[in-house]
Amino acid sequence: MNIAVILSGGVGTRMGADIPKQYIMVGGKPVIIYCIEQFVNSDSIDAFIISLDGQWKSLVEEYILQLGLKSPVFYSLPGETRQHTIYQALKCAVANGFSDDDIVIIHDAVRPLVDKETIDNCLKGCMSYDAAIAAIDVKDTIYVSTEADCITEVPERSVLHAGQTPEAFRLGKYLAIHDCRTYEEISAVTGGAEFAFRCGMKVFLSKGKEINFKLTTPEDLHRFEQIISQGDE
Repeated sequence: MNIAVILSGGVGTRMGADIPKQYIMVGGKPVIIYCIEQFVNSDSIDAFIISLDGQWKSLVEEYILQLGLKSPVFYSLPGETRQHTIYQALKCAVANGFSDDDIVIIHDAVRPLVDKETIDNCLKGCMSYDAAIAAIDVKDTIYVSTEADCITEVPERSVLHAGQTPEAFRLGKYLAIHDCRTYEEISAVTGGAEFAFRCGMKVFLSKGKEINFKLTTPEDLHRFEQIISQGDE
């Protein structure tokens, strides 16, 4: 089975809004609902786990009800960090009867333009490996500076990739690497796929898309609003 985990516990301070960016209304509904709709429309998901602060649960439930979902929806509380939030969701999956061989496909609620192809590519990658993450090729030359803002290294661009979400993992293996780490070690994790890689899991780079961008700044939100407005027209 494929379980979509939607991470919606972030605060989003760089957006400068009064509420977390995933709950900002665009085109008559919160950003997070666009994200959930994409997974529903992919026809690849058997269940959902939505990680959010309890104060937003009733809002999300209201819109999910309108979607007429046939798949079960579970809710888990966010942790102190993104990776702790993921850990909570993994434990929620186990508590609700999902097995070690099931796949959890984890996605940020603030990437609302993920599409079916990107979701399916990630799932297929995880079926052949321990894990997969959507990624895109790096187009610009990257400069490394470890000395007074001067160039100290120029890595080969052809081997560089920018990670996105979704990230997909075998539930049992991914949960196991959390269970044997301390709270502090999990707190230090900056990326779910990076954590899997560093713990010995084989992580496939599935094909992402430029349109699957993250809403981080007001400029990102404006770009998303324009795309939605053009779609309506």
